Amino acid sequence: MNELAQLEQELLRPSDRLIADMYKIEGDIMLLGVGGKMGPSMAKLAKLAIDQAGIKKRIIGVSRFSDASAREELEAAGIETISADLLNENDLAGLPDAPNIIYLAGTKFGTTGKEAFTWAMNAYLPGRVAERFKNSNIVVFSTGNVYPFTAVTSGGLSEDHPVAPVGEYGQSCLGRERIFQHFSEKNSTPVLIYRLNYAIDLRYGVLLEIAKAINEGRAIDLTTGNVNVIWQGDANEIAIRSLLHCSTPAKLLNVTGPETLSVKWLAEQFGLLMNKQPLFENEVQPTALLNNASEAHKLFGYPRVTIREMLEMTVSWLQGGGKISNKPTHFQERKGQF
Repeated sequence: MNELAQLEQELLRPSDRLIADMYKIEGDIMLLGVGGKMGPSMAKLAKLAIDQAGIKKRIIGVSRFSDASAREELEAAGIETISADLLNENDLAGLPDAPNIIYLAGTKFGTTGKEAFTWAMNAYLPGRVAERFKNSNIVVFSTGNVYPFTAVTSGGLSEDHPVAPVGEYGQSCLGRERIFQHFSEKNSTPVLIYRLNYAIDLRYGVLLEIAKAINEGRAIDLTTGNVNVIWQGDANEIAIRSLLHCSTPAKLLNVTGPETLSVKWLAEQFGLLMNKQPLFENEVQPTALLNNASEAHKLFGYPRVTIREMLEMTVSWLQGGGKISNKPTHFQERKGQF
C-alpha cells in the first residue's frame, strides 16, 4: 500500500469507542444529504464500525447523487443508497423509516445571490424532515457560524453563550436549529444539534488552503488570525456516537479540536515541513469565530488525531499529488457572505 493509500485508510479507521457505541445504537442509521463533504466518509466509517462489531445494521445514504461515481463508491462499501430530492415532498415521504437520522443536508457556498434557496434548504426543509422522522433520534449538523465573533483570548464560546450569527448563511443555520428545537419539543423527538467548525480532510479544509497558498507562493490573509480545527475522521465519529446523546429538549453540542490555533503559526509549521517561506498580508484582528468544545471532549474524549499529525498528513497528501476538492472553507470571511 502506498503512502497516499495509507493516509486514505486513516480517514476510515473506527476507534474502539465507536465500535463499543455501535452496539448501543439501536436500529438502522440513515444519513440525509450523504453526498456532501463529510457524508461519504461518515457512512463508510459507520459501516466499518458495524462490520467490526459483528452486528447487523443498515447504513442508508440519501442524496440527489448528481455525481454518479459517489453513489457507486458508497454502494461498493456496502452502503444502501437512495436518490432523492429532500425538497420534493413525494421523495421525502417515500423514504423508509429509520430509528436514527444524521441530518447533513444544507447549503453554504453560493449563499450570496441565492438567499431564498439558502433559507429553503436551511430553515424550511428542517421542518419537513422533523415531521417526517418525528419518531427517530436525529443528529442535526449545524455550524459555529451561529455564534458571534469573540476575543481570541476567550477560549472560544461554549453552548450556553447567546447566538448572534453574522450574515444570512449563519442566520439561516440558526433557523435550522430553531425549527428542529421546536419540533423536538412538539413531538418529543430526541435531537442533538451538532455545531461544527472546522473539519479537516486531506482533500479540503483550512489546513489544505494554507498549505496550498504556501506551495503556490500566495500571501496568506491574517485578518482572521485564529481558528479551531478537528480531523474529519474524529468529527465523523462524534457525529455517529452523538446518536446516543439526543434528547428533548434538543441538546446543543460544539464540535472542534481543543486548541485555539494561530493561522501564522500553522503557516510557519507548513513552511518548515515544505521548506518554503510563507508570505503574509494584513493585520491579525483581535476577534475570530471560535468554539469551546469541552463538553464534546467530556462526552467522547479528546480527538485521536493531533494538529501536528494533521499538518504532516496534509503536506504528504499535497506533495504526493492526492486528489483535492475545490471546496474552500472561506474561514477568513468576517461579514458572513458566502
